Amino acid sequence: MAGWSPKPEQALLCPACVYKTYAFDRARSFAAYQGALVDAILLLKFEQIAPLGAWFAERLAEVVSGEGDVMAADVVVPVPLHRQRERERGYNQAALLSRPLAKRLHLPHKAVLLMRIRARPDKRILSLEERWESVRGAFATRPGSQVDNLRVLLVDDVLTTGATLDACARALRDAGAKSVLGLTVARAVRNPMPNSSEW
Repeated sequence: MAGWSPKPEQALLCPACVYKTYAFDRARSFAAYQGALVDAILLLKFEQIAPLGAWFAERLAEVVSGEGDVMAADVVVPVPLHRQRERERGYNQAALLSRPLAKRLHLPHKAVLLMRIRARPDKRILSLEERWESVRGAFATRPGSQVDNLRVLLVDDVLTTGATLDACARALRDAGAKSVLGLTVARAVRNPMPNSSEW
């Protein structure tokens, strides 16, 4: 963002986080989305390698414990796939991470709490604006789910723009969640906001 300069306590935050653009409270990642990690995540996404998911879950548990109380949660929830996509793939890669992570953190795992009600566009590569538009209103809590006053730890494989975590967080907050914390294996290294230059 032009003219943006962080205060000392904001030095490690992206501009979108400083200006509280997102509906989630904070997001943490294990590593940057680059090098060998890209190949590992693609294996997780398309090959259903459960031991790899468990290894990443160990790293994510270390991230959570390293953050102390700011990442305290009541429940672990994977970012859901649309039912058609999950049927085609046969599994949800986010659940390969969230299930062993919940076990390590001694927290309940609630994969059915959140659902994707609108499918992702078929287009393989989306622009920043298309990413945000494709997830706006695409998620909802499952009818009858108990969300009130919960601190939700929302798990996914990659944070690219933050749009997916943001859309999930809005659905959870609308249902009464107290807080939503994002946790991903990797994070893209670029400005996540539409219509903004890289920083």
